Amino acid sequence: MEENLYLCSLYDCYHKLLTEKQCLYFEDYYFNNLSLSEMSENYNISRNAVHKAIKEVNNKLIDFEEKLKIYEKNKKILEFSKKLDKEKQKELEDLI
Repeated sequence: MEENLYLCSLYDCYHKLLTEKQCLYFEDYYFNNLSLSEMSENYNISRNAVHKAIKEVNNKLIDFEEKLKIYEKNKKILEFSKKLDKEKQKELEDLI
């Protein structure tokens, strides 16, 4: 479950770097809770192909984070912002 939350957070950061089809697969699986079988029927491809595509998207998201570290930096900024007064905290959060 924790890994799914992490992947969804990465998706929020990097989804614009994925293809439209990769986004559809990811969203159907993680956000719409479709099973691999349901997705294979919807997209008229094998269950194994769907599994492979989702695994590829997950690996890409992790690779993007390893290289760019946007999620990690945003997390650190939000942690830092908690040390600021409310006005500065709100200002910083608006920038993010």
